[in-house]
Amino acid sequence: MNTHGKLLTTTILSALLFVQCASTLHKTGISLERYRSDLETKSILVDGLQWKYTEKPGDREILIAVHGFGGDKDHWTRFFRHLPEGIRVFSPDLPGFGESDKPEGANYTQEAQADRLYQFTETLGLKNFHIAGNSMGGGIAGIFAAKYPEKVKSLILFDNAGIKSPTPSEMQTIEMSGKPSPLLLTSPEDFDRLLAFTFVNPPYLPSFLKTYFANKTFANRDWNASILKQIRREGYFLENKLEKIQSPTLVIWGKEDKVIHYTVMDVLKKKMKTKLETVLLENMGHAPMIEDPKLSAKLVQDWIYNLQTSQK
Repeated sequence: MNTHGKLLTTTILSALLFVQCASTLHKTGISLERYRSDLETKSILVDGLQWKYTEKPGDREILIAVHGFGGDKDHWTRFFRHLPEGIRVFSPDLPGFGESDKPEGANYTQEAQADRLYQFTETLGLKNFHIAGNSMGGGIAGIFAAKYPEKVKSLILFDNAGIKSPTPSEMQTIEMSGKPSPLLLTSPEDFDRLLAFTFVNPPYLPSFLKTYFANKTFANRDWNASILKQIRREGYFLENKLEKIQSPTLVIWGKEDKVIHYTVMDVLKKKMKTKLETVLLENMGHAPMIEDPKLSAKLVQDWIYNLQTSQK
């Protein structure tokens, strides 16, 4: 082998070793985060699809948390850490995302995912619980509460999708101009732009983890784009279901959210017929439970406690 060939081989092997090391470090880091939050990683077969999810034991209230578009179960891991002992939590990877099955040609609209989530809870034997969701996951949680009210003790929405905001968000303005969605990367190097678009204060990521997530997110771009297209065709499905929601509802929103404008809360106040509490957080972006997990958990903890007190 000539010098050029040896150099090329060495470069390829070094790159492969870096990717393998980054993947190993990522898995180790995630495992440590779950351990610190007392979470166990599990899997379950639901209607022929394998679901991966995390669970924290508890003997009082049950909380199911649903991630947003392009996300996974670990979007809630640090949030769970700040909840009080006794609350039993579940965070699934929705089919199409994370480590759960991703069948091609399946329906990935928010309504379809809400129906899958219902089967997930039935398979686990969960009958009465609080359900939280962020962004797309909030739209799914809201649809779930409207379609299956007997199962939902309360609904908790973080910057939820599924409703048209009276004031267009920055993302809506960009998409209406015909440009690609800001949620989709143009390259791995575009990851910093996505973080800045989503958060006011992005969570710290070591360089190797940032590189890992950037490469993984870009590799999933076409797949995520196909799901986003389905969701866009579905339209503002939750908005037409709001009057069917019977559960007390807590809405938490980041005031600086560029993805979905906080004036969605005005629509919720106008159309929902149940008990509704709204919290607008200054200097916060699209995913408060990631950007400030301690504050977000405190708001949810107080909400659940106050509901318990009022029902005694």
